[in-house]
Amino acid sequence: MSEQVKPYSDSELGKKEQVAQMFDNISENYDGLNRVISLGIDVSWRKKVVKLIGENNPKQILDIATGTGDLALMMAEVNPDRIVGLDISEGMLSVGRKKVTKAALSNKIEMVVGDSENIPFDDNTFDAITVSFGVRNFENLDKGLTEILRVLKPGGTFVVLETSNPTKFPFKQGYKLYTNIILPLIGKLFSKDKVAYSYLSKSANSFPFGEAFNNILRKNGFKNAKDIPVTFGVASIYTAVK
Repeated sequence: MSEQVKPYSDSELGKKEQVAQMFDNISENYDGLNRVISLGIDVSWRKKVVKLIGENNPKQILDIATGTGDLALMMAEVNPDRIVGLDISEGMLSVGRKKVTKAALSNKIEMVVGDSENIPFDDNTFDAITVSFGVRNFENLDKGLTEILRVLKPGGTFVVLETSNPTKFPFKQGYKLYTNIILPLIGKLFSKDKVAYSYLSKSANSFPFGEAFNNILRKNGFKNAKDIPVTFGVASIYTAVK
């Protein structure tokens, strides 16, 4: 990324602090608005991630940038011993904890405030690590990825779900229209943080995707990096191993 995209251009805070502030601001209506913005398709993407994670029967799973815990809750289906949801936004985690309690999964899912660039766990702790719509929010992508590699067990699976840019007509043109105009407009109308959804669209459009992100994973020590485009390439699922 040639330029680091931040939520608040007039703030002197670093990207990490700005992202935490932004998600704290939108946490209460994030789930509902996210379903509207994604047309609900993101649920099917997460199901694909869960299927990939379940193939190796992981016992210890870390979900980074867990937000309100959607993916962490879904991964309970693969019956691990423990799932840790890590996020820098206490506001998002607070919503997530309520969802975990409601699902009667407090004995299996733990929601922890933490930074992807300084993960509060020992080396080689987790069998699988996931990040959904979070790597583009890392302040230092390389540092975050090397930390993930550190706490992942040898042979462990790393799966990333992230937005990408369609390359074929007419999906490329339609996606640009949607992310540049419609998504920020919806955010301004329904979110109390008027710039949050503009940031989310800008960060999505500027983030490296496909083979470019595979190469970043390889550079940071991951093996067998592959990408699986979904829904005409508006998102991609990346898999890699330690």
